[in-house]
Amino acid sequence: ETVLGKEHPSTLTSMNNLALVLSSQGKYDEAEEMHRQALALRETVLGKEHPDTLTSMNNLALVLSRQGKYDEAEEMHRQALALKETVLGKEHPDTLTSVYCLAYLLHQKKRYKDAEVFYHRAYSGYRKTFGEKHPTTAACSRHYSSMLNEEKG
Repeated sequence: ETVLGKEHPSTLTSMNNLALVLSSQGKYDEAEEMHRQALALRETVLGKEHPDTLTSMNNLALVLSRQGKYDEAEEMHRQALALKETVLGKEHPDTLTSVYCLAYLLHQKKRYKDAEVFYHRAYSGYRKTFGEKHPTTAACSRHYSSMLNEEKG
């Protein structure tokens, strides 16, 4: 920040990465604040549709979810997904990540029918993009199956 300035893309990447570390340490309030700062600066410097800005949106949604702020997290996930579909396309791996994250959040909220739609889309996309044995495909499959079992009761 001192050398490059607060708005330099490398500084913003470092800010995003620091927020991820804070989140991994369970410091969710600090992580949320850092993610909000990174998102606001990336929107200003890079634009709302830049892939790094979309990553910041997704990361903020994840930390909101970890804090139990599910409604705000859902809104952020939906915004990120809509922008990624427009900018990157519906089958891009980053778009599929947003689909998967939204499915998982809806699963946490016990909105099983809504979650099922997004899990199915994410799983199908991952299978097509990465193959059946890829770790991301397998993780999605496990969460999808878990949700279906919970739904059945």
